[in-house]
Amino acid sequence: MAIVDLKIKSILVTQPKPEGDKSPYFDLSKKLNLKIDFRPFIHVEGVSVADFRKERINILDHTAIIFTSRNSADHFFRICAEMRVTVPESMKYFCISESTAYYLQKFIQYRKRKIFYGKQNFNDLLEIIKKHKDEKFLLPCSDIAKEEAAELLEKNKLAYTKAVFYKTVCSDLSDLAKVNYDCLVFFSPAGIKSLFQNFPKFKQNNTKIAAFGATTAKAVEEAGLKLNIMAPTTTAPSMTMAIEQFIAVSSKKK
Repeated sequence: MAIVDLKIKSILVTQPKPEGDKSPYFDLSKKLNLKIDFRPFIHVEGVSVADFRKERINILDHTAIIFTSRNSADHFFRICAEMRVTVPESMKYFCISESTAYYLQKFIQYRKRKIFYGKQNFNDLLEIIKKHKDEKFLLPCSDIAKEEAAELLEKNKLAYTKAVFYKTVCSDLSDLAKVNYDCLVFFSPAGIKSLFQNFPKFKQNNTKIAAFGATTAKAVEEAGLKLNIMAPTTTAPSMTMAIEQFIAVSSKKK
């Protein structure tokens, strides 16, 4: 039987609860008898048509759209509908993954459109995009979008326009004011920002902080917090593996 570190009995994952019954978090909870809750610290809101117009971007000046997420698709087609822009059937769509590509069925007749997709990695998608280098690309994104996609498009001298269609905002977490967890799990710098926006006087004390990704880890440290659990690593490619390894090591130290 696994020995659980008494210092970590409860974990708050700052993301939406996984859909369905299968998740590594559910398995970890059962295996180590942990209380694992889920609560998004940030959420997405679409920009208004008025704000989009301020960007002075004409959607129909472009011949191809690059979707790096379902959010980008949702808000691209929302803006088109609100602005009464009819997207021509000749428009090409380049999607980060197959699932994102199939998601477009929500908005367009899939079989009648030119849709391409990568393998969940922008570098893979870029190889496909480069085969259509004469297109004028539109990159719908959020106000805090990663620069990787834009930088790669720039580096390969592709004609593109980066446009903010939605923004990431801090969620209201006031109902958590009197709730304590042994471990908080973060996946973006925006999550750290939300923590302090909601709880300006937050003190880490004995709370363990877990971070996924280098930029999130950097945000944890810049906020004056101690980073206890990091993922991905060579031995822990997932957050659940990193947490399990931390608990195992902590248990041996007793």
